[in-house]
Amino acid sequence: MVERVMPVSQSFSGRPAWRRWNVRRAGIWLALALLLVAMESSLLWLTWQNERNRLQDATEQAAARAAIEVRRRLADASGALQALLWSPLTERRFQEEAIETLRRRPELARIEWRDARFGLRAEVRSALRSAMPGPLPREALKSDAEAACLTAQRFGIPVYSRSYFVPQQGGLGGEVVDLCVPQIIEGEVRGALVATLVLSVLLEQATPNELMRDHEVMLVESDGTRLARAGSQRGLGAFRADRLVDLDNFTALLRLDSTAARPSLLSHVGSSLVLALSAALCLVIGLLALDVRRRAAAERELAEALAFRKAMENSLVTGLRARNLDGAITYVNRAFCQMVGWSEAELRGADDPPYWPPELRDTYRRRHAERQAGDAPPREGHETVFMRHDGERFPVLIFEAPLLDSRGRRTGWMSSVLDLTAQRRAEDFSRQQQEKLQASARLATMGEMATLLSHELNQPLAAIASYAHGSLNLLPGADSDVPADADTQLMIRQALVRVAEQADRAGRVIRSVHQFVRRRERLRENLRAHEPIEAVLPLVRLAARRCHAQVVVDVAQPPPRVSCDRTMVEQVLLNLARNGLQAMEADVDAGIERLLTLGAEMVDERWVAFRVEDSGPGIPEEVARQLFTPFFTTKAEGMGIGLSMCRTVVEQHGGTLTFGPGRDGRGTIFRFTLPVSSTPPAPPASPDLTGDTP
Repeated sequence: MVERVMPVSQSFSGRPAWRRWNVRRAGIWLALALLLVAMESSLLWLTWQNERNRLQDATEQAAARAAIEVRRRLADASGALQALLWSPLTERRFQEEAIETLRRRPELARIEWRDARFGLRAEVRSALRSAMPGPLPREALKSDAEAACLTAQRFGIPVYSRSYFVPQQGGLGGEVVDLCVPQIIEGEVRGALVATLVLSVLLEQATPNELMRDHEVMLVESDGTRLARAGSQRGLGAFRADRLVDLDNFTALLRLDSTAARPSLLSHVGSSLVLALSAALCLVIGLLALDVRRRAAAERELAEALAFRKAMENSLVTGLRARNLDGAITYVNRAFCQMVGWSEAELRGADDPPYWPPELRDTYRRRHAERQAGDAPPREGHETVFMRHDGERFPVLIFEAPLLDSRGRRTGWMSSVLDLTAQRRAEDFSRQQQEKLQASARLATMGEMATLLSHELNQPLAAIASYAHGSLNLLPGADSDVPADADTQLMIRQALVRVAEQADRAGRVIRSVHQFVRRRERLRENLRAHEPIEAVLPLVRLAARRCHAQVVVDVAQPPPRVSCDRTMVEQVLLNLARNGLQAMEADVDAGIERLLTLGAEMVDERWVAFRVEDSGPGIPEEVARQLFTPFFTTKAEGMGIGLSMCRTVVEQHGGTLTFGPGRDGRGTIFRFTLPVSSTPPAPPASPDLTGDTP
């Protein structure tokens, strides 16, 4: 079996989010720890370096101070010798002033007065330096002191010799240097004063005691050979400072070696304080990290709770609204914003909400005042009307409860708002369905009644037709001798003929109604367009005479042919004509001529349009929307099925029934279309339009 190995990138990307977050957080804390270590190490090193620099600077300052003192003592010694030569020098005066000079200047071991040939004329030794040997042989001075005197006599200035070692009793000795001051009288060299300086004593006299307590003071040559030292302290070599003491023909380095050791990281107070502060800082950071973790956990829980609450609010279809005690909106959820059509920014802070309809604002303000006063019971729903952004009104159901803070004080009101639009629509739809069911039941009842009427009325109508035909048969024929009352007999004949015709027509109507209820295929006839109009014209004129209206027939010539159920089309024309006459009769405007027009014309090669036009007041818009609804009527005695049945008859013929305003903006025109007959019609009987309708 081959084991499938997951790539590293895939395995890393497949880690849980919390594990990746822990690795990232551990990296952050490790970087912080390394930064703290580096910072504390740098701080300790800087503290240590600062202490070293401080000790080194102190040594440098002490060396500079000691060098100044050495130069000053040497300058004073040179000035003291020159003061001896300011007046004529005698041996006695030399002895007195030389002793005084040696007493004031312990670093001077002796003072010699020599002639121009460097011969010794007088000498005074320091009482403090009795161990110094006697006058040195002239051979020993030629290389150092004599060379210095020759240079001093040549340039006329005090000159120092090179240092040399003078042995003493007990195997000791010390480095000394001679100072030669030439004696020049009237431009002529008459001699010189030579003073011997002990370098070790010079260092002791020139260096303050506080410097010698902390430093080892030495004079060294440029190659590092020590010439003299002062003090009992020994330097540790950690901090040294050199200063050049440059005199004529004599150059040496003044070196101070501090007795202080190199500072350690923990021995210094500053380092200890830094370490203590670092430890305290680490402790504080640890506590801070713990507090941050606790805060992060609390914030995470709070964020999760807020996200959960936000998800719940966004999933709600119920609108939520919060208002303060002043009535200003402080919170709305997304469902409420979608409900009213305004954004949260537009609603927040509004004390007179824009979704209140203008005509109901006073009512809503009074209701809010009642809630503020505590008169309205909480948690009791009430229905009201809101307005959307586009001005549409819609019903809502509002439940309100007090909004309390953490201390139980009421800070406002929290409302849940339910949009009742869908509920009202469902209720309207249910009511319409119920009405349709009731209409269907009534239609079924009417169908049963029509079936019963067609069955029951056929027999009496047949009897009427039989009696009428019997009466005609009893009367003498038209070609027989007419008695004296011929006019009366003619009228009886015409009346009986009409009785027979109407009885036959009533039978056709009932049979058509029966067929209409049973939805069976009707018998189509090929007719001229004027035939169904002429068939109903007597009854229309009779009704028009009662409402003082005129009837006009407007049929295109030659009349187009149609294929239709004659009886049902005649019933449609009769219903539409009666509606037009009733509309004009109900019109109270007496200045308008009442005119009813029945017409027919070709629309195209397939359809013939019939129209019934009146000059009544027209049809209102609210009535027009329900005009063809079954059982809808504006008449007190009407059933509301006439126009519905007319449209059904026309649609069963394949046509359409429409209506609109009259040509001059007044009245109504009903139009319906019937198909053009494709076969030539049978020769029609000439209509009898000579007589008036009864």
